[in-house]
Amino acid sequence: MSSTSEHATPGFLVWRLSMKWRVAVDRAVAPLGLTHAQYSLVASLYGMHRAGQRPSQRQLADHTGLEPLYVSKLARALEAAGVVDRTRDPADPRAIRLSLTEDGREVARRATGVVQGLLEQLLDPLGGLGGDRTKAFSRELATLLDVPLGAPIDAPSDASLDTHLDSHPDEE
Repeated sequence: MSSTSEHATPGFLVWRLSMKWRVAVDRAVAPLGLTHAQYSLVASLYGMHRAGQRPSQRQLADHTGLEPLYVSKLARALEAAGVVDRTRDPADPRAIRLSLTEDGREVARRATGVVQGLLEQLLDPLGGLGGDRTKAFSRELATLLDVPLGAPIDAPSDASLDTHLDSHPDEE
């Protein structure tokens, strides 16, 4: 374990890991003309398409965990790039249905291959994508993702805040 991580809280480690993953995916998919957020939409649409689904922007937002307004912005940019088709839902004129264009499916196929390789590389210390430690890690992450967000918690007292801050590694 690195010296930065040795005394870090789980929240700090999750945040650092998510930032590391975002940067790695951004770099990996940039040659395909995508950002990490765009990749999340394209890869999700690709998987949903293969399952016979044509989600609304709202359904895609729920699936990815991104805000609906951000999904709308990303979908518009991907539409302008010729990767995504956006059409009104005939059953609900307020809803926009999303699908990949033919070019979009090719971009998605290539991008998911690139990210799959990256995932294998990043998970190698846990035994690779199929390793027992990786499977256990995935179950733990899923457990945390299943916890609903509740109401905001009151701010800690100054004394407990000092203790909490002391548990974080110093950043220089």
